[in-house]
Amino acid sequence: MNNIPEIKMGIVAVSRDCFPVSLSEERRKKVVEAAFKKGIELYECPTVVMTERDADKALEMLKENRVNALVVYLGNFGPETAETLLAKKFDGPAMFCAAAEERGDNLVTGRGDAFCGMLNASYNLALRNVRAYIPDNPVLDADGVAENIRNFVPVARAVTGLKNLKIISFGPRPRDFLACNAPIKRLYDLGVEIEENSELDLFEAYNKHKDDPRIPQVVADMERELGKGNTQPGILPRLAQYELTLTDWVEEHRDGREYVAMANKCWPAFQTQFGFVPCYVNSRFASRGMPIACEVDIWGALSEYIGTCVTGDAVTLLDVNNTVPHDMFASDIEGKYGYGESDVFMGFHCGNTPACKLCSPELRYQLIMHNSLEPDVPPDITRGTIEGDIAPSGVTVFRLQSTADAVLRAYIAEGDVLPVPTRSFGSIGIIGIREMARFYRHVLIEKNFPHHCAVAFRRCGRQIFEVFRYLGVCDVGFNRSAGDRYPSENPF
Repeated sequence: MNNIPEIKMGIVAVSRDCFPVSLSEERRKKVVEAAFKKGIELYECPTVVMTERDADKALEMLKENRVNALVVYLGNFGPETAETLLAKKFDGPAMFCAAAEERGDNLVTGRGDAFCGMLNASYNLALRNVRAYIPDNPVLDADGVAENIRNFVPVARAVTGLKNLKIISFGPRPRDFLACNAPIKRLYDLGVEIEENSELDLFEAYNKHKDDPRIPQVVADMERELGKGNTQPGILPRLAQYELTLTDWVEEHRDGREYVAMANKCWPAFQTQFGFVPCYVNSRFASRGMPIACEVDIWGALSEYIGTCVTGDAVTLLDVNNTVPHDMFASDIEGKYGYGESDVFMGFHCGNTPACKLCSPELRYQLIMHNSLEPDVPPDITRGTIEGDIAPSGVTVFRLQSTADAVLRAYIAEGDVLPVPTRSFGSIGIIGIREMARFYRHVLIEKNFPHHCAVAFRRCGRQIFEVFRYLGVCDVGFNRSAGDRYPSENPF
C-alpha cells in the first residue's frame, strides 16, 4: 500500500500546576513502555505541557520528529487551556486520554484526578471547536491507554489520508445513475480536493499512450498476476495502455496532494470508444491502495479510501445487488453458517474486485454489455473484467455519503462472505449480515443511500465508526439486533 499515510505517533503529557509534574512524567513513561510491549512506536515528548509556552515548545519538538498523530495524555488533572491549544495548533489528528489512579496506598500525594480533568478537557475542546478523538473508555491504566493508542492508529491514518487526499474523476455519471450524485461541498469541508474531468480528456490521454514502451512490462505483470486466469490475453495491451494513462495522469495532476483516489466513467460509450472494459485495471489500482470507484461514484471512492486507510489492505465497491434464491439458501446455507434467509444477499460488480480477494480469478468479458454491444460476434470490446467468487472472510460494508442538501450520513455493518458458490458472474459473493432485511429497509432505503457499498475484507466497524465520529458525522446507521427497533420501524 503506497497510497496511504505512515503514522508516526507522539505522546505529550500535560500537568496542572497544583499537581506534581513528576506524576505525569512517570505515568507517561509507563504508557510508552506498555505501548512498546504491544509493538507500538511512540515518540515520547520530554516537555510536559503546563502552559501555552510549553505547548508551543512541545509542538516544535513534535514537528522536528515528524510526528503526524498526537496523544495528549492527562497524567493528572491537566491544564485545560494549554492542552486544548496544543491539540488545536497541532497539524494532525489528536487523541485525549488520561491516567487512572494506580494504587490504593497512594491516594494523598499520588492522586491525579485525571478522571475529573477529562471532563474539563472535553468541555474546553467544544468551546474552541477543536475536533479530537476521545476513546469510549479514556481513563485507564498504562496498559489500557496503550491499547487505546493502538485503536487510534487506523483512525489517525484515515483522518490524515483524507486531509491530504485528491479525488480525480472522469466523465458524468451514466444515464439514470442519479444514485451516484456527488455534492462536493462536504468534500471540501473534510479537506478533500476534487478534480472533475471529461472522459474526452481521458480518451485523448489514452491515445497519446499508444505504443508506450512501458506497455510490454505492464502486460508481463498482468500475466504474472492472472496466471491460469488469463483467458483473454489479446486484450492485455489495451488494458496496459489504459493503466499507464491513469498512472501518468495521477502523477501529473496530484498537485501536491499526497494521496489519490479516482471515480471514473466505465460505460456505456467507454467500450465502443476505448475498446475494452476497464474493470481489471480498476482492480489493480485498488490492490495498491488507490481505489477507483465505478460509474463516477465520488463518495464511493472516498468510502473505499477510508477502508483502505483503516485496514491497510485492498477494498472493493459492490452493488447491494440481489437476493439469494430460496432453493440455494435451503441447499447451501440453511443451518450451516448461522444466518437466516433474510440475513443474506449477493454483493456484485462487473469485475472490479482485486484478484487477491477472489477465488480462482479469471479475466473475462462483461456479459450484459456483450449481449447489447456485440451480441452476434465473439467478445472483443467488452473484455476486461476480473471475475470470480469473492473469497470467504469477515467483511465490513459501509458508506459515507453527502445528501443533496449537504448533510453527511453514513452506515456500517459487519458480516461474512460465505464459502458458498454464487453460480453467477462478475466479482460476486454471498454476504451474511445479521438482521440485513431490517437494516436494508430502515437504514439503506430510509436514509436514501445509493446501491454502491464499500467493502473492507475484515471486521473493522469499530474503527470506521470512530473515523466517522472524528469527521463529525452525526447520523451513522448500523444493523440493529432483533428487538432493537429502528425509529422508523412499525411498532405493531
